[in-house]
Amino acid sequence: MEPKFFNIPVCVGDVTLRVAKGHFATRNSHINYFIDVTRQQSCLQEADAVAQQLAQRIKSSMMVDTILCMDGTRVIGTCLARQLAQSGFSSVNAGKEIYLLRENVSSDGKLIFRDNARFMLEGKNILILLASITTGGTVEKGMRCVSYYGGNVAGVASIYSHLSEVDGVPVISLFNTADLPDYASYASDKCPLCQQGQEVDAVVDKYGYSKL
Repeated sequence: MEPKFFNIPVCVGDVTLRVAKGHFATRNSHINYFIDVTRQQSCLQEADAVAQQLAQRIKSSMMVDTILCMDGTRVIGTCLARQLAQSGFSSVNAGKEIYLLRENVSSDGKLIFRDNARFMLEGKNILILLASITTGGTVEKGMRCVSYYGGNVAGVASIYSHLSEVDGVPVISLFNTADLPDYASYASDKCPLCQQGQEVDAVVDKYGYSKL
């Protein structure tokens, strides 16, 4: 069955959150909501709206040299870098060059970067940008990678986050569990929806969903 999507009754500036309720399987967990950020990832106008709101929360408190774009957030990251570096913008990053990196995954699932990209990581303040955060597993993978290449995790940002912090680093998000109070994430072997016999509606990942 096709998931039934709706916008939650909360807006952050011009940003809305489109979700579907059901039983969904991710790589790390089972969840009862699928958060659809396809338009924010792919549409320049919507990506820029997300970037404007994130920039307001970052601009005065976080020095950013490089944005590590995970979960297909390269368009948002580009808009965010422009917002933070914009001349006259009340930001500690105004006028500086900000690099963009997207995740590069090896055959064994680890994040890797080529030697020519190391200068964007070594000794740099890295903002890890994601579309959404549920268990924090993807964030932790990004943090380990940044540390391995000699970078400093300056912060974590996303459109939606189920977590307020990951490994002691606060998460900056536009939407959280206060906006979706019955959102739940379960270990796949302890999922109450599975125990109740509720079939999985779709398999979901950073690219979207595949209904079953």
